[in-house]
Amino acid sequence: MKKTFILLSIFYLVVNFTFSQSLTPDLVKSISFQKPNDNIASNLFIGTMGESFKISFDVLSGFEYDLYYEIEHCDFDWEKSGLLKSEYLQGFDDVKIENYFSSFNTYQIYTHYNINFPNPNTSFKKSGNYIIKILDEFGEELFRRKFILYENLSTVQSEIKRSRDIKFIHEKQVVNFEVNPINIQFNNPAKTVKIKVFKNNDLNYSIENIKPQYNLGKKLIYKYDNELSFWGGNEYLYFENKFVRNTNIKIRGFDLNEIYSNYLYTDIPRKNKKYTYNPDINGGFLFDVSNSSNPEFEADYVNVNFSLKKPDIIDSETKFYIVGDFNNHEISENYVMSYNPVNELYESVIKLKQGFYNYKYVEVDSNSEIIHGKIDGNFDETENEYNVIVYYRNYGERYDRVVGVGKGLSQYITN
Repeated sequence: MKKTFILLSIFYLVVNFTFSQSLTPDLVKSISFQKPNDNIASNLFIGTMGESFKISFDVLSGFEYDLYYEIEHCDFDWEKSGLLKSEYLQGFDDVKIENYFSSFNTYQIYTHYNINFPNPNTSFKKSGNYIIKILDEFGEELFRRKFILYENLSTVQSEIKRSRDIKFIHEKQVVNFEVNPINIQFNNPAKTVKIKVFKNNDLNYSIENIKPQYNLGKKLIYKYDNELSFWGGNEYLYFENKFVRNTNIKIRGFDLNEIYSNYLYTDIPRKNKKYTYNPDINGGFLFDVSNSSNPEFEADYVNVNFSLKKPDIIDSETKFYIVGDFNNHEISENYVMSYNPVNELYESVIKLKQGFYNYKYVEVDSNSEIIHGKIDGNFDETENEYNVIVYYRNYGERYDRVVGVGKGLSQYITN
């Protein structure tokens, strides 16, 4: 009887210890792409073939898990392409991540992982859309991110203009551009060339499949108005907490329990106010901590407390969310705000790594659609960054190449 009890106790301890180490997606934080010598992080990488970049993330645990990555080549619409892995990868994937570091001198214990590309195991042979998946040791997916690799075969000149529709002239921005093939010839571009245009790294609201308005020699001209118009939005809000025990222009207080908390000043809806230029990094973020040159594993995690004054007119079925590049512009329950009737504020607490963050509030209706500008308004003066991606699939080819990328800033907007 005693022997049986000891065996059951050992079994219980082993099972309990194993369970305590289980890795779930909610433990993964601070997912970001970065280029060498560039501090600004992003949840979307766009680069040339052969260009160096890395993806990194943290697991909020003291355990060092065996994690792996897989890479999938995709078509224009982000569905898996018809290429074999040997056709788009030099080497192989399904590789264990070897670069990881335990956090140092932090209240929140975590393990920082990063993968550099190209690396001795994996490099890329084809341009196009890609998805990288991070898997645990059992092959379960923890998260995925998109990135785009392109060939310098055409130039894209873009210009941001105000809408010609009088109704939206002060609210919308229009992206006009032309594609000039340099080291490539487009055959029947109306059918073989596809375009994707999006704002501030947010692929969720891209404009796609716009055909050339007309040709000028080899150039493809896209000078539509309604078809290439975006709501201007407003400048992103921001905060910086690299000094976690300080107050500043954006942070009104802090405290320490298990980890630090920062309390931001209450934000107010800006829809009915005049536009004010407020420099931002177009929704981006970066990790930073005072007195350290290694924020990747020395920056701590902080419970950041957001609050938004209740807008004057709202629909009872709508919800408010906090979004930015830091959370891949994700509309999910992880970033929804709850209403506090006592002080008439919408509130949310998000655990974030120390640094500098751009963020904004969005209102989502009962159909899960964003009501653009409902909280902060839409202004044609807003400084936004637009990307134009040019895809080409010639007759007989089995995948969509990316043959050019253009970028436009609305700070140079014209009539």
